[in-house]
Amino acid sequence: MAGRPADERPRNVRVLPSDPVRRTAPLVARTDLGPPRRPPVRVVSPGGRARRFVRRYGWRAYAIPLLTIATIAVLLDVALTVPGTSAGAASTTADAPPSSAASTGGPAGTSAAQGDAEPTNQAKATAAVAPESYVEKGAGKLSVVDGSSQVYGTGPLKRFIVEVEDGIDIDGPGFATAVATTLGDPRSWGNGGRMSFQRVGAAAAAAGQFDFRVALVSPGNMETYCPGVGTGGYTSCRYGDRAVINLARWATAVPDYKGDLVTYRLYVVNHEVGHALGHGHEQCPGPGKVAPVMQQQTLGLKGCVKNAWPFP
Repeated sequence: MAGRPADERPRNVRVLPSDPVRRTAPLVARTDLGPPRRPPVRVVSPGGRARRFVRRYGWRAYAIPLLTIATIAVLLDVALTVPGTSAGAASTTADAPPSSAASTGGPAGTSAAQGDAEPTNQAKATAAVAPESYVEKGAGKLSVVDGSSQVYGTGPLKRFIVEVEDGIDIDGPGFATAVATTLGDPRSWGNGGRMSFQRVGAAAAAAGQFDFRVALVSPGNMETYCPGVGTGGYTSCRYGDRAVINLARWATAVPDYKGDLVTYRLYVVNHEVGHALGHGHEQCPGPGKVAPVMQQQTLGLKGCVKNAWPFP
């Protein structure tokens, strides 16, 4: 057409490739494409870790903490309590029992203490004792009295050691013999074959081969060997496996025994050893009746008649 440039084509005409055969590959729809992949979503149960733990393990989730607490309680009980050989008496051998030349420097046990600890100040004021008759305060160390005794009585054997505080000017072997003779009497705790007694010496003490101890301690050191009892330096006591006899009472007795020192000494040994064997205090059964040996006779007879024996 006149007036139009040679390369200009009509606008409604499609232009095809000049050579379709030159295509290197046909256009094919891809079939491997899918929806975009997303990371897995972690579902968290409501209630936190504790609830998930319970859901996972069920009843075991409750049993495990309970068993753990029970185990800890048992271990603590075993660690704090070493069973004694006397019925009902808690004891411990935390201190190694001394040899005849060695000494112990403190209480033998940590179990509940027992002693006559009521109005000690009043009792001390009325005791009318002679201060020069005993040492008020010794060296504070206990030594085992060496030597042993025969077996007294029949029945289960209870072996004991005798200790005396250093520096109190006391005949140790004489005190040990008095204790053994008292416990060997048929009216004492072995009555009727209930048990038998034997004093053992330094070798058995060092090996811990005994059931309880009987110690003679000055009044000034009573609270060292019976802490928390409140003896006031006047009464005797029991602490752990040790029956502690107050030197002042051993030397002078108490007013209600009216100078009967021999009987009082029998009483105080049987009373404190009774504690070591597991016996508690008893009351006067009535005016004019025989006082139980486990009555606190040191603090007064309360109308009863004095008595030194468990089985008079």
